[in-house]
Amino acid sequence: MNRIFLLLFAGFTIVAQGCNSTSGDSSRTDLTEKQNSNAPRLTLTDFTEVAAATIDGVVHIKTEMKQLTPMYQSFFGLLIPQGVQEQVYSAFGSGVIISSDGYILTNNHVVQDAEAITVTLNDKRELPAHIVGTDPATDLALIKIEATDLTFIPFGNSDEAKIGEPVLAIGNPFNLTSTVTSGIISAKARNVNIIENTRGVESPIESFIQTDAAVNSGNSGGALVNDKAELIGIVTAIASGNGYYTGYSFAIPSNLAIKVVGDLKQYGNVQRAYLGVQVTDVTSAIAKETGASAIKGLYITKITPDFSAYNAGMRQGDIILKINNIEINSFAELMEEMGRFSPGDKIDVQYERAGKAYTAKVTLLNSMGNTQIIRNKNK
Repeated sequence: MNRIFLLLFAGFTIVAQGCNSTSGDSSRTDLTEKQNSNAPRLTLTDFTEVAAATIDGVVHIKTEMKQLTPMYQSFFGLLIPQGVQEQVYSAFGSGVIISSDGYILTNNHVVQDAEAITVTLNDKRELPAHIVGTDPATDLALIKIEATDLTFIPFGNSDEAKIGEPVLAIGNPFNLTSTVTSGIISAKARNVNIIENTRGVESPIESFIQTDAAVNSGNSGGALVNDKAELIGIVTAIASGNGYYTGYSFAIPSNLAIKVVGDLKQYGNVQRAYLGVQVTDVTSAIAKETGASAIKGLYITKITPDFSAYNAGMRQGDIILKINNIEINSFAELMEEMGRFSPGDKIDVQYERAGKAYTAKVTLLNSMGNTQIIRNKNK
């Protein structure tokens, strides 16, 4: 068992060989060889070219934040308030260049509340940056530096990423610039409740790509790339009890990030669309009670009257199965899919009611119940 684990880790091709074969069991050997010829094989992936093509597209980000702290003076053992003093704190993270003219995608928590942002390119140039827009719900932020002809990493299609696919994580852990680690995609559509909603603006959207590529403090905002040197995720967090890498990390899917980037560029904030439903996973008990054809999908526990799904004829007790032919089996998958749409978009929602299949043509609305664009005041 240990040998199999080591071979899988090294990525060698494993081929079963018939042993002690005689003329009497040659047909069995032939059958085994035929089966093995059609079996999936593990291949060794060389990431040197991918690393070379993408490492210049990841930057180091330094932020400075000011905080007022009270000052006291000791007077015969008594602490006497003496006003406040201003202290400057620094934090560090990573970012991904997504265009040759200086747009950089990173995490919101990397630049949130920053008074000053300095970007260091892989060629050691240091440039000031400004925030174009932030989206706390996805923990994404778009910043800009004044530069041209920059190496950037093109977006890949995160929907096509498969569990078991090899990936690279590129970032600046512990201020060690331009660090590359490798791993595989361990899972998709993970909701691990790590995006905080401290400002109460809107519910967090979590549908992470999970990977075992090693990342640590400072990797936030860095790149997760595939073997085509495409950006399929923005590294965001690790699962750890001590703040250091212990096996798994999480990245925001590129297809969700693409929508956020487009909106932040055009409007200064994200145009979010809603179905107007509350849901829960379909269990065997729910499937039996509703007469569902299978234990899959999301059961609508509550629906908002005169809103998107309701207006299209959907009701409480329906089971959502697909959105635009993409299967939905968890709340994370629903949030990721809805995060790609804007108010006014029309989508097909496949659902079941009492075991019968239906398709609703849904026009999506914003949180105000209409399709109007909500712009940042500076746009």
